[in-house]
Amino acid sequence: MDLKAPALHRLIVSSGMVRTWRLPADIGAFALTRDRADAIVALRSGLFRLGLRTGDLAPLAPPFDPRLHRFNEGAPDSHGRFWLGTMFDPIGPPQAPPEPARLHSFTLGDGLHPQPDAAEFHNGMAWSPDKTVFYLAHSRRRTVSAFPFDVGNGRQGTPRRFVTTPPALGVRDGAAVDAEGGYWCALHGGWCLHRYGPAGRLDRRMRLPVSQPTMCAFAGRDLDLLIATARSPDDPPPAPRYPPDLRQQARRRPDRNGTAQSAPGAREGAISAG
Repeated sequence: MDLKAPALHRLIVSSGMVRTWRLPADIGAFALTRDRADAIVALRSGLFRLGLRTGDLAPLAPPFDPRLHRFNEGAPDSHGRFWLGTMFDPIGPPQAPPEPARLHSFTLGDGLHPQPDAAEFHNGMAWSPDKTVFYLAHSRRRTVSAFPFDVGNGRQGTPRRFVTTPPALGVRDGAAVDAEGGYWCALHGGWCLHRYGPAGRLDRRMRLPVSQPTMCAFAGRDLDLLIATARSPDDPPPAPRYPPDLRQQARRRPDRNGTAQSAPGAREGAISAG
């Protein structure tokens, strides 16, 4: 993809209102700042601060080699760190076998820092309700790992294998955790969401009317509504069509409530200054 080609990203900023910001490269993730005035956007060309009122885009940190990798997944933890995963996604025909890139964390005060974990395709970030477990999917390996997590200093311990997915079930994409510690994950190409208990056992399969769900999040006053977004199956890459409803959306009652961390735009999951 041409790094200068415009990419389109849309956010719902209030009920019934849609605003659009055009960005200079494909976007992998975003998070709001504490005051909700700005968003930190992870583009192929680096990290930027987007003024939601002005549309101004200010560079924050350069990327790794954007010809080979891009940011693909991101989520803020409860202390205001923005965790960013990567994807091997070369521009043009790949000249080498796929290679992993590092997980990163970012704060406005400390900048962008590489973390020990590396993968060809990060996805599925979420935290347990008590913030002591960090979940992270390696989509090409079809695995989800559970890391012991020290939320005070942002350090990860040695991971354990949490879930392994057979190829026929689709690719693991975005995730959320409910108040009971259940890990909900979108199965891209699998027509469904899966819920796994804290021990990694599949205990719920929620069928969706779309084949390629990409993310799920809890919403509503009581966080009792589960929203999933999906990519249209006939979208021609790399320029997908965005219908007025922000791709396809599915809403379901999950019989369990979510955590604030997994709610869209939750203040607990905003980017802090330090």
